[in-house]
Amino acid sequence: MAPRRSIEPPKSRSACNIHLEMVESAGRSYGVQPDGFRLPEETRVGRVRLQVADLGRSLEYYEGILGLRALARSADRADLVPASDDRILVELRERRGARPAPRRGTFGLFHFAILLPDRVALGRFLRHALGRGVVSGVAHHAVSESIYLTDPDGLGIEVYADRPRAEWRAQADRQLRITTEPLNVDDVIDAGGAQPWTIAPSGTTMGHVHLHVGDLDRAAAFYHHAVGLDKTMWTYPGALFFSAGGYHHHLGTNTWSSGEAAPADQARLLSWDLETTEPDAVAHSLSEAGYVASRHEDVWRAADPWGTVLQIRELMI
Repeated sequence: MAPRRSIEPPKSRSACNIHLEMVESAGRSYGVQPDGFRLPEETRVGRVRLQVADLGRSLEYYEGILGLRALARSADRADLVPASDDRILVELRERRGARPAPRRGTFGLFHFAILLPDRVALGRFLRHALGRGVVSGVAHHAVSESIYLTDPDGLGIEVYADRPRAEWRAQADRQLRITTEPLNVDDVIDAGGAQPWTIAPSGTTMGHVHLHVGDLDRAAAFYHHAVGLDKTMWTYPGALFFSAGGYHHHLGTNTWSSGEAAPADQARLLSWDLETTEPDAVAHSLSEAGYVASRHEDVWRAADPWGTVLQIRELMI
């Protein structure tokens, strides 16, 4: 979804339908499945790899603000995980002196989104982030509540928690009703109780990735028809959203950037992972659709039409 640059989202965008979900409790389905290969429902987003200008500065932010911890670190790389989990969410790679990401963005990362396990954790994080003065926007989306930030290199981040699925409402056109309303900041903070935010709790995951692309039809050809994600939101101007397994979205795409490929010496998204039980089938589907999927040790790699690298990794259940 689009981040809000102030605590009160602009009234001109008060009906932003961006998420979709299969409301299983209501027995309803929605969205558009690909004609051919479809990703298994267990599919999830894995780690994101970010190029940053100063590893030490980034670690101060990702540990001190987001509450991640370094599972491993070298002179120019750090792998970050939540609390006692060993699942890597963010991999930082230093390119000393890399230029910051421009405000309007280049093709590639719009934001990555860290999903907290519950509203209690979100309330603690919101109080902490407001106290540190790093919140660039907040929003209530009916299916989720979100906080937006920007890291020291200008890379976009969303931290959010999902609302109970029983509250989600499907629309007549097979889309889930999503609104962008002002977030009740006090109510969310109250949900966090008195305990302070210290570290991202166990159960924190990478919820979704949102990308700048050059054309939505070409994005659908790659991510929907070839990769096998369901198309879940398609009427919001300039944006298209995808998921596997009935989630509201694992991937967002938009044409809101003026658009050019990120240069090699800029802070940027290097690659992001999809974890699935059928990585070979994804690679075959990509090849059948005319895209190049290459094997690198235990992962498949493919680049979307704008050069954003997707890694398809086996999900270990």
